[in-house]
Amino acid sequence: MSLSLKSTSPTLAGDPLELEIKGVKAVFRYCPPGRFLMGSPEDEAERLYNETQHEVTLTRGFWLLETPIMQRLWKAVTGKNPSEFKGAAARPVETVSWEDCDRFIENLNSAGLAPRGLRFDFPTESEWEYACRAGTTTPFSFGTALNGDRANCDGNNPYGTMEKGVYLGETTPVKSYAPNAWGLYDMHGNVLEWCKDWYGAYPSGSVTDPQGPSGGSGRVLRGGSWHVIAGSCRSANRYHNAPSTRNLYCGFRLALRSAE
Repeated sequence: MSLSLKSTSPTLAGDPLELEIKGVKAVFRYCPPGRFLMGSPEDEAERLYNETQHEVTLTRGFWLLETPIMQRLWKAVTGKNPSEFKGAAARPVETVSWEDCDRFIENLNSAGLAPRGLRFDFPTESEWEYACRAGTTTPFSFGTALNGDRANCDGNNPYGTMEKGVYLGETTPVKSYAPNAWGLYDMHGNVLEWCKDWYGAYPSGSVTDPQGPSGGSGRVLRGGSWHVIAGSCRSANRYHNAPSTRNLYCGFRLALRSAE
């Protein structure tokens, strides 16, 4: 593994950390400690019952891969490509379960591929939404409307606009759409992303460094996908599924955090 850091002591959101993992370039973006409102306000259109808005404080910064895991990286690490939508190495991997992703992470850590003092992990659900919002409070990090123009989703069912857009019916290569303010691509649409947490109800009050329930039947998925309507790609929207589930609209995104 070769490693280069733009800054050894990152202080700004979006600062890059560039790794080479099994010969594949992987750029992570820094997400600093902070406080934000997780969930959605009561007047947000298409809001669901499980999006209770509450204050979250994250006391430690972390790094998040700037794209979902690409097929080329998954294959470099595992020797396989389970994805349905092949044909472009830069497409995100899909048809992977939470358990598959957990083994992928374990392989990276056991091989010592993380920078000194850090370890690979899933993002927690709160970390994921914090990074997705990148300081914003609107339904999407880019504003209040989506019809397939700014993220890969079912644009035939738009959100915040009457104008219908495109429905591609498949994944697109990562970075096909503009990143958010912290340099993160595809946080809305393309593939749903597995998170670390078991799924459960949100707390009603403020929390610090939440880790989700201690157990459950489903793991959290975030971000929406190519397969869903635009409203299901909102920053606050939540999915969950059994950890063994594989389908062609679920992928994931690596986090790097302190090994302590």
